[in-house]
Amino acid sequence: MRDAFRDGMTALARGGVPFVFLTGDLGFGALEPLRDALGPRFINAGISEQNLVSVAAGLAADGTDAWAYSIAPFLYARALEQVRNDVCFHGLPVRLVGNGGGFSYGSMGPTHHALEDYGILTALKGMRAYVPAFNEDLAAVLAALTARRGPAYLRLGRGEAPKGVPMPDYAPWRRLVSGDGPTLAVVGPLAGTLWSASLNLPQNRRPRLWVCAELPLADTLPEAFLEDVESSGTLALVEEHVAQGGAGPALAAELLQRGRAPRIFRHFAVRGYPSGRVGSQAFHRRENGLDAPSVLAALGCLP
Repeated sequence: MRDAFRDGMTALARGGVPFVFLTGDLGFGALEPLRDALGPRFINAGISEQNLVSVAAGLAADGTDAWAYSIAPFLYARALEQVRNDVCFHGLPVRLVGNGGGFSYGSMGPTHHALEDYGILTALKGMRAYVPAFNEDLAAVLAALTARRGPAYLRLGRGEAPKGVPMPDYAPWRRLVSGDGPTLAVVGPLAGTLWSASLNLPQNRRPRLWVCAELPLADTLPEAFLEDVESSGTLALVEEHVAQGGAGPALAAELLQRGRAPRIFRHFAVRGYPSGRVGSQAFHRRENGLDAPSVLAALGCLP
């Protein structure tokens, strides 16, 4: 997904969209086309993420669209005070771009895993988080970010769409699979693995699979999703994020407030490091019960 992001940003730069891009000494071997297209508007701020965010805020306060890029936890954790005080308190249009959402950095360990990011950031004033599920989403997401006049966070992961299947147009919520099974909502790229695994299930066990790509979710819930929840009576939300501050509790609370809560609600979220070991993203998903076989088995979708 990082490459799709780079290509989209490079197209914006070559198309004359005015912005400054700051990186925290990252992107070598990947961001060079964007660097070449931007020239002096591409700034390597060094390994100094707090300063990177403050400089981006200063540029935004002066009327310049600013993008700040780093490994995700280096932005939302290391520079949280600057995001809160410099960006969000003033409602500035700084686009924070965190590469490596969830367990994407695998064996590099907990310091590089982004497991609390959108929960922390969307707690801040005016922040909106974008969690694209597929590489094909980036063009629409970048257009939305460019048009946005307030703080934003873009969480990049790995696009895992099934091959040969038509991709629905981007929207904050999209139905990927129709079936007669439970309603299943997934935040971001994890949806691709569940999409692939659901395609060959019999109709009566196939989930009504939705993907959510923008948070907070209260103002984006489509009526068709609410109807699926009511029809199935069972709703599960899956996210590569800890439960606290995640989309699961927020969705449950929103449905309760609307009087449209399902009979059964399940939340599949990150539990941490049960074995005390680190490994690939796939390893951590399995260990946390976030892989497609574990989720579908728990919901009774597998024969």
